[in-house]
Amino acid sequence: MKRSIVRGAAALAAALACTCALAAGNTIKIGVIAEMSGTFADFGQQITNGAKAYMKANGDTVAGKKIELIVKDVTGPAPDVAKRLAQELVVKDEVDFIVGFGLTPNALAVASVATEAKKPTVIMNAATSIITTKSPYMVRTSMTLPQVTEPMAQWAYKSGVRKVYTVVADYGPGHDAEKAFRGAFTKAGGEIVGDVRVPLKNPEFGPFVQRVKDAKPQAVFVFMPAGELALGFMKAYSERGLDKAGIRLLTTGDLTEDGILEALGDHALGVISTHHYSMAHDSPENKAFLAAYAQISPQRPNFMAVGAWDGMAAIYEVVRKLNGNIDGDKAMQAFKGMKIKSPRGPLEIDADTRDVVQTVYVREVKKVGGKLYNVEFDQFPHVKDPGK
Repeated sequence: MKRSIVRGAAALAAALACTCALAAGNTIKIGVIAEMSGTFADFGQQITNGAKAYMKANGDTVAGKKIELIVKDVTGPAPDVAKRLAQELVVKDEVDFIVGFGLTPNALAVASVATEAKKPTVIMNAATSIITTKSPYMVRTSMTLPQVTEPMAQWAYKSGVRKVYTVVADYGPGHDAEKAFRGAFTKAGGEIVGDVRVPLKNPEFGPFVQRVKDAKPQAVFVFMPAGELALGFMKAYSERGLDKAGIRLLTTGDLTEDGILEALGDHALGVISTHHYSMAHDSPENKAFLAAYAQISPQRPNFMAVGAWDGMAAIYEVVRKLNGNIDGDKAMQAFKGMKIKSPRGPLEIDADTRDVVQTVYVREVKKVGGKLYNVEFDQFPHVKDPGK
């Protein structure tokens, strides 16, 4: 009985995929699945604010069609909820695109729905490498963890670091970051002197950080998802005196993302990270993004907001190319090879992998005009996910 219901829902979703463009009339509906409450609420807020900022700056009409956002709260890392919401968006709301996804488990859970319904699905943050391989209807406008991690390992070795301890969150992106850093760092000649994975929910960082201190590495490489976990690690790093012990902190940009830098305070000064976006990036596109975002929210935007901004830019271009008549297969062809002038710098969607190709910057937290920013001082241009 249960299997027949699932098959029936899939068949209905597939049928609607062919008719929803007609049903939608003069409206292009974009279903947003985002973490709007709970520990990761900031993820959803940044993603939805980024999407709204793009619409604010570029209008809400494309190719004669009105753009409508339908936001669903997945509440946190909740794959079952994400899948149910995706099915509702397809069957009940008749959306043309599914977007969002701050967290990997939620994105992976929706892959089968995207495939069955032939719904173009834009990953605006979730960063595990395998996501776009799970459905031919998925495309990413954010990053992958290996893409921003491998440059960190290469830069660290080039800068004289030889012994590193790794600390990552125990889920897909953390595993990706750990593997990418270890592979690139040891290939260059460095040594990983220890590693630890910490739980995604309610971790007590003190004991983990003490392990690092006791191992006496030259540096610790860290990946934690942005927000509360990043704040928790930074607090423990400072309280346990790793900085005073001369253990350098190397990280992806999640740990020092723009939205929480002021909360981190001065002990974040000097932290080196590699990432694809900083508020301090100097370009006309970033100035336009920051101005539009400020009209939506008083909070600082971060890389998730940029992933959403660029996701909307990609969708607008697809709508234009298809003259407002959205077909799943034609939309995916339009995404492939697309180039975008992003607030982060040049962005391309790889035609084969449907993943991002972009510049990865090396940054240091500094004070500029009395406020903390990730200031770029080196870069790795045209970086693909190293595993693809």
